Amino acid sequence: MADSERMAGVLESVGYVGSEDASEADVLIYNTCSIREKAEQKVYSALGKQAKRKRERVGDLKIVVAGCVAQQEGQTLLRRVPELDIVMGPQFANRINELLDQANDAQVCATEQVAVEEDITTPRRESNITAWVNVIYGCNEKCTYCVVPYTRGAEQSRRPEDIRREMMALGEAGYKEVTLLGQNVDAYGRDLPGMAADASGRRAWTFTDLLRYVHDVPGIERIRFATSHPRYFTDRLVRACAELPKLCEFFHIPFQSGDNDILKAMKRGYTAERYKEIINNIRRYMPDASISGDVIVGFPGETEEQYQRTEDLVREIGFDRVNTAAYSPRPNTPAAEWENQVADLIKSDRLNRLNKVVMEVATERAQRFQGRTLEVLVEGPNPKNPAQAFGRIRHNKLVYFDGDGKSLRGQLVMVRVDECNAFSMFGEVVEVVGARAAQPGHEQVLTEEQAQAQVLAAV
Repeated sequence: MADSERMAGVLESVGYVGSEDASEADVLIYNTCSIREKAEQKVYSALGKQAKRKRERVGDLKIVVAGCVAQQEGQTLLRRVPELDIVMGPQFANRINELLDQANDAQVCATEQVAVEEDITTPRRESNITAWVNVIYGCNEKCTYCVVPYTRGAEQSRRPEDIRREMMALGEAGYKEVTLLGQNVDAYGRDLPGMAADASGRRAWTFTDLLRYVHDVPGIERIRFATSHPRYFTDRLVRACAELPKLCEFFHIPFQSGDNDILKAMKRGYTAERYKEIINNIRRYMPDASISGDVIVGFPGETEEQYQRTEDLVREIGFDRVNTAAYSPRPNTPAAEWENQVADLIKSDRLNRLNKVVMEVATERAQRFQGRTLEVLVEGPNPKNPAQAFGRIRHNKLVYFDGDGKSLRGQLVMVRVDECNAFSMFGEVVEVVGARAAQPGHEQVLTEEQAQAQVLAAV
């Protein structure tokens, strides 16, 4: 999503206008993912329809495949779908205008590994309340199942002053929440020059240092980050999150398996016991924090007993959310070549069973919010019910309530939670805090009667 916003911003800066209807577009871009084979298959299916359309509109349509499938397939993609004009890896997102110019003369395959240039173009943000901000590109981890190092390249940290400058602009533009992004945010700063002045042996910039550096950006009320790697998740980072009031009580830390032998085969660099220590440490400082993770079932060689350890870990941790997936062999990854692949039927069965456990645990965990009054950043009207507004609490759970989502958009409201499901909640507004001023102590606080009048105006 962040890469798509960057490409849209570049194109709009040179005169293109976005279209809601793909059939009307002169430039059609598929920004792709290759983490799972299913996503890759969707790309080829969509391209077949557009290739036919292009043959009927010779010269009037440019088709672009961007992102990880493009980086993975390269020239093969151009040979398989000759109607394509550009195949471009994610490192070229802020140079799409240059590639379109080159495509006037010949097909373009831009997949070489290059340093990601600092992007001076403003992304075309899908929201005017929340925004993504890249802090580090690429990944050096080489997990045996993962295609990311091959499609997104080596780690490249952005300079801290560039990150802060982007956040300052967002704050001035009225954005309230920022999510700092990276394949492995904990790796931030390892490739930047210098060492810490305190003789600790740390690099001059770590992710913890970055959080402290950007925390006071005016206008930004909330800061989140994703994705963390358990191998590098430090006590120093946890303490900073507990101390900095804008840091939300939400952590996304993939665990991938509950079995140590599987984790070793994945080359994850930690054990299930170490993962539990990290979560216990987070809850020691922030008992109410929400924890989410990623997990893979059916990794090559996984036995039923090893799968059961994953179920046990999900129950023991008490996750608020888990993104589950069956193992999918990916090109250029060691595990894809192993002979001990797990049968698809077994993978599907384990995935279904784990999803039931995840739902059960998440539903139980959500009940801690029942009856509490929580701060919600309103994102707009509920798309399925215009009489309702919706937003997120600091713990990254969606909350729906009766109210005018348009007028409340961007406001902080206090909602009493009356119903809790696994991944969403429903409640009633008791106070509208408003958009906090840059200086502390100048919040706009309405009485409960004023809040109810404003919220119910459109009902």
